[in-house]
Amino acid sequence: MKRIRIASLALAGLLLAAPLAHAGPKVVSGPGAEPECFAPWNSSTKYLQWEARKGPFKVAVVNGFVGNTWRIQMIKTAKAFAEDPAIKGKISEFKVVSTGTDAPAQLGAIEDFINQGFDAIVTIAVSPDGFDRVIRLADRNNVVLVPFDNVLDTDKVMQVNENQLEMGLMFGQWVVDQLAKQGKTSGKILEVRGLPGNSVDRDRSIGINEALDKSGGKWERVSVVGNWDDGTAQKVVADAIAVHGHFDAVAAQGGTTGVVQALLDSGHPMVPIAGEAENGYRKLVAKHSAKGLHGISIGQSPGLVAIAMKAAVSALEGNAMPQLISVPLPVATYDTLKDGVNYWTDLPDNFFTVNEFPPCGVNITGPAIMAQSEKDVK
Repeated sequence: MKRIRIASLALAGLLLAAPLAHAGPKVVSGPGAEPECFAPWNSSTKYLQWEARKGPFKVAVVNGFVGNTWRIQMIKTAKAFAEDPAIKGKISEFKVVSTGTDAPAQLGAIEDFINQGFDAIVTIAVSPDGFDRVIRLADRNNVVLVPFDNVLDTDKVMQVNENQLEMGLMFGQWVVDQLAKQGKTSGKILEVRGLPGNSVDRDRSIGINEALDKSGGKWERVSVVGNWDDGTAQKVVADAIAVHGHFDAVAAQGGTTGVVQALLDSGHPMVPIAGEAENGYRKLVAKHSAKGLHGISIGQSPGLVAIAMKAAVSALEGNAMPQLISVPLPVATYDTLKDGVNYWTDLPDNFFTVNEFPPCGVNITGPAIMAQSEKDVK
């Protein structure tokens, strides 16, 4: 009887362990689904495949911080895309929550949606690490977890992003090149950082400073925290000008409309600036470029949430997907700006200008986005 009992316990252990052994995605060979849309980050990017299931699916967006215009537009974009005919029929239930900057609160919200039986969870991570527990829980329940924008320092989940380090390098190189045209190889550079603790802020700052270092110039650097928010950035830049008097150039991760407004309000001369893709920033560059506001505008689109949602659904349908999906960086410079093409005088300053991804069949109009609310959908 003892042997039978031991054998029964062993068999029970194997039965319990079996789902765990096969839970989560498998690593498979590429290419994956819709490579023109879901492009791998590089040639070494692996491919993941989840077990195919029948839709429609329950999808949640778990945001963290919602205190700036980019995040607000991102939430509105997610809601607008969920109603788009291209994907609406594939979603049976759609929820959105914003948990603030507290990582445990975000992890708890993700865990709650997993326990509720949601099929996919799209998230902007509060922190690039600390997600191991919810990743394991998602795998045990075959839930597709898709971080985007502020991604995780792991290759265990499918992620969607633009190359933040490359964006920072482009910001820094633009500043160096524009100053070189003025014959300057030294000067004071103001860096306007994003939201502390995020991988995007970290990687962009690394890129900016790497470009300055590689130039060989003698650059005095002043760094302020603007939280990617126009109001915050305007205040900290105004304070920096009051303390330091003059800057030769500005590299701003976001809140760029506020950055330029601070320069204008203080009477600071127009200087080369690298910034994000806010509509207000592009309006100001177009207006003041002849006075020396030679700006580059590189877009980290709030529309990334739509690509992440589309990728999640594709994975749920059993398609092979790149573990890290690369979305190209859309760029405009002061001499390529055109009203009605890459900025709009009739749209608000805080509207982010890049929300169309033709290779993905994603085209969310400004009015459709602005008609939505940033409030949670519970």
